[in-house]
Amino acid sequence: MSQKVLLTSKEVNIILHRLACQLIEKHLDFSETILIGIQPRGAFLAERLKDMLEKEYKVTDISLGYLDITFFRDDFRRTGKPLEANKTDINFLVEEKKVIFIDDVLFTGRSIRSALTAIQSFGRPSVIELLVLIDRRFSRDLPIQPDYRGRQVDAINNEKVKVCWTENEGEDAVYLIRN
Repeated sequence: MSQKVLLTSKEVNIILHRLACQLIEKHLDFSETILIGIQPRGAFLAERLKDMLEKEYKVTDISLGYLDITFFRDDFRRTGKPLEANKTDINFLVEEKKVIFIDDVLFTGRSIRSALTAIQSFGRPSVIELLVLIDRRFSRDLPIQPDYRGRQVDAINNEKVKVCWTENEGEDAVYLIRN
């Protein structure tokens, strides 16, 4: 097994600033916009973006929630091991709000399809957008594309993209892992 560095800590930080600026450009006033981190890995990215928007770009009133999609997945009964659900924490209505799903890697699109189903329990958003750090563009099973992307990666199916966050793995980096 070998791994290649796709993004260093410095490059991740530059991409996060670019994504934050794109969000400001499109949403300017975040009073009708909600950030939703898709559990588990999108939560780290969502928290980073919210923190950056508030501290470095002085954006106020940002609503952030976390959505667990475990039991909305179309493959959750196909695994032989017990599933571990994460916490959904959305303490506001999404009715007629602009929702931005945030996840670390867009691979097949199945997680996002699951998130689209799961969010309906909290109301009917006026718009749903997708922000991802890594877009594995040639691996899609469903016709889902990001509105905001950090980096496109051309990885074949037996390669894995691993996103590391300081809060979880002790470093900010993205690796391409080959078996």
